[in-house]
Amino acid sequence: MFDPFRDYAAAGYLRNVAKEKNIVIVKRLEHDVFVANLDNALRFLSARGTITYADFLQVHGLLFKDLYPWAGQDRQQTAPDIAISKAGILFAHPTDAQRAVNLGLQIAHNKEQLREKPGEVIGLFAYAHPFLDCNGRTLLLVHADLCHRAGFSIDWLRSNKDDYLAALSAEIEKPGMGILDTYLQPYVSEPLAPAAWTAIVPQIRGLDGIPAADTIEGSFADPSVLRKYREFEQRRNHE
Repeated sequence: MFDPFRDYAAAGYLRNVAKEKNIVIVKRLEHDVFVANLDNALRFLSARGTITYADFLQVHGLLFKDLYPWAGQDRQQTAPDIAISKAGILFAHPTDAQRAVNLGLQIAHNKEQLREKPGEVIGLFAYAHPFLDCNGRTLLLVHADLCHRAGFSIDWLRSNKDDYLAALSAEIEKPGMGILDTYLQPYVSEPLAPAAWTAIVPQIRGLDGIPAADTIEGSFADPSVLRKYREFEQRRNHE
């Protein structure tokens, strides 16, 4: 069980407000609060000027604060000393999550670059993995807003969840090679009004499913964990 706070028995999964321990129920609650708060998050994004890391955090808080009291706080606040992975993929060090998101935003703020590299942006957001949970839905909304500003959208309803996740994992391991860009290109479509996402997003496959669980690799104070993290970073070879 993913338990970075080490209080699962008393506080439930990730200190959810219901203190629920059944992961199936928690994931359903996540989906419910996501759908309920979707309009507020979309309105917030559309009202922003240039999207920043602080806005990224705010979107997460708006979406999931009704379930997780820590929503909107990144791992530098919630789990600063813990290395986290999923399905063998290590995520950014908590102190490096903001840098990874900002690299993605730097690309996305150039409309031409975002059209060429929509997958690279998602890969950087996903590698950052700023939050203990619900990263995918948060980055999906931010990415959708950025694409809208650049004059296009991704038709996620036509994509295949398993193929997408395979391409995303490869993108995280080998960033800048165009892996996820290539996967997404057939799904690049005309822009959608932000209001249309209220109806579309809940239909995207996998949002209310049970994803592969995050894994605690251990403390960065452990030399073997730190070595594993550094070796993964060297393989990524991404500035």
